[in-house]
Amino acid sequence: MTMTLEQRIQKLEDQAAIKRLVDTFANMADQMDIANQMYLFTEDATVTTYFGDTLFASMQGREQIAEVFSSFIANFTTMYHMNGHLVVDIDGDRASSTHYCLVTLISEQQGKQYKNMNGIIYQDEYVRQDGQWLIAKRDARFNWRDTSELIAELG
Repeated sequence: MTMTLEQRIQKLEDQAAIKRLVDTFANMADQMDIANQMYLFTEDATVTTYFGDTLFASMQGREQIAEVFSSFIANFTTMYHMNGHLVVDIDGDRASSTHYCLVTLISEQQGKQYKNMNGIIYQDEYVRQDGQWLIAKRDARFNWRDTSELIAELG
């Protein structure tokens, strides 16, 4: 089926809006702005997070997601999300994506700083509500981790 010019433009706009949603999520995570980050989810969103094959948390609804996210980030002083490739499939007001992210988490333990680098694959489902794309479902898989002590200080 050949798409009209309007359909092609709409698809490009939707892809750009979803990429912006994913990037905004990452920026808010790095700013540790969980309260505003929750508005990127539908009210009844679900998030499932795995470390390797081990379930870390299964959450439903903004309130529960915020509680778990807040508890998790309390372990870190700094977070950096570097979003990689994002493949989005759009079907009307629903969409899904696979995207890769490299997340660096800095923590302090016994007076020392540690860098925890993680390779994550997100499988997301989105819905358009009132003209805005939101995350309805997220499956986050922390596939690998590399932890080391930070030695150098910036000065």
